[in-house]
Amino acid sequence: MSIKQISVFLENVPGALYAMTGVLAQNKIDMRAFTLAEASDFGIARIIVDDLYKTTTVLKDAGYVHSISDVLGVVIPDSPGGLNRVLQALTDAQVNVEYMYVFLGHKTTGSAYMIFKVADIAAASAALAARGIRTIEQEELEKL
Repeated sequence: MSIKQISVFLENVPGALYAMTGVLAQNKIDMRAFTLAEASDFGIARIIVDDLYKTTTVLKDAGYVHSISDVLGVVIPDSPGGLNRVLQALTDAQVNVEYMYVFLGHKTTGSAYMIFKVADIAAASAALAARGIRTIEQEELEKL
């Protein structure tokens, strides 16, 4: 019902993000989605990857502090109002969106994909399913 997101804590200095993505590239880890949030002294890189276990092992071995959290992956029609329809379902179910970000899929699907961080993934999934809005699982995301 959820997707595993890795949050990597990075010092907010030139080259820190480059170094972390270099570790992933050297280990042939494919990022499916990525967002970066920053504060004055540090940043948080949130990533969805093709191989969760390998990525967490590589990050740990390279000395990166990271955590894993559950997020919701939602398939959104690539048409005007697609995101609004999803947000309406979540609003009607009183599910608060803490943050969200988009990731690329294949253009041939006619859909966009978004990651949503919500407090109650089960309630959000049920609300979306009731409106015919599809969510994706970790295994499906890894194959995109």
